[in-house]
Amino acid sequence: MKVILLAHTPEPEKYVAAAAKLCYSESGAQQLLDGLDESRIDAFIEKLASIGHESPIEHVSFTFAVEGISRACSHQLVRHRIASYSQQSQRYVSMEGFEYVTPPEIAADSQALEIYDKQMSQAAECYNALADTLEKKHYDAFVKEGRDEKSARRDARKKAIEDARFVLPNACTTKIIVTMNARSLLNFFKLRCCNRAQWEIRAVAHEMLRLACEAAPKLFENAGPSCVRGGCTEGTMSCGRAAEMRAFFAELKKK
Repeated sequence: MKVILLAHTPEPEKYVAAAAKLCYSESGAQQLLDGLDESRIDAFIEKLASIGHESPIEHVSFTFAVEGISRACSHQLVRHRIASYSQQSQRYVSMEGFEYVTPPEIAADSQALEIYDKQMSQAAECYNALADTLEKKHYDAFVKEGRDEKSARRDARKKAIEDARFVLPNACTTKIIVTMNARSLLNFFKLRCCNRAQWEIRAVAHEMLRLACEAAPKLFENAGPSCVRGGCTEGTMSCGRAAEMRAFFAELKKK
C-alpha cells in the first residue's frame, strides 16, 4: 500500500479561519485574510472545533493517490460519497499478471496461504485464457468486417479484457486518486480510523491522516475515531481501548 498527498488547498487553515470569520464580519474576504496571523488562525480553528461549526472547513480540499490496495478496499473507499474519485479501469487496463493483496491473517497461516495463493494463480490463468480466447474471436470478426490487421488486433484485445475482468478477485490491486474537502475527511477518519473498520481501509485512513496532519496540523488536531476527542460512539461494539487509541493517534500525528 502506498498513499501520497498529491495536493491540497494552499494555507488551508488560514482560508478556513477567514471563511469562519466572514460569517460574523462586515469586512471583505481579502481584508480578513490580511488580518489573520498564526495565533488568530489557531484561535478560530479551535473555536470551530469547540462549537461544532464545520461548514467553513469545506472550503479546503486534499487530493491523495492511493496505490496497491485491493478492490475490496477501494469499494469501501468510494462509499464516501462527498468526494471525487478516479480509479484505474479493469476494462481498459490489462490485468495480465495482476498483483494482489494478502490479508495478514491468511499470510500468518501457511495452510491458508497455500490455498489462497493457489486460488489467485488459478484466477490469473482463467483471466489470461478468457482474454486470449475472446481476443481471437473478436479479431476474426473484425477481419471479416474488413478491418486492417493492426486495428483489428488492438480493438480485439480491448474488447476481450472487458469481459475477462469478471473473473478477477477482490484481492486484485488497484490505484485510485481521491479528493475530499476537510469536513468529509474528518468524517472519513472518524469512521475508518476506528478499530471496528476493516484492517486494510483502516491502514489507508491512518496514512491519510498522518499526511493531512503534516499539511494542516491544527485543522486535524482532533481527527480520528470518536474516542480520540470524546467517548466511543460504537456502543456495545466498542473495542474498549479508548486510552490506547488516544495514545496511538497522538503519536501518529507527530510523525
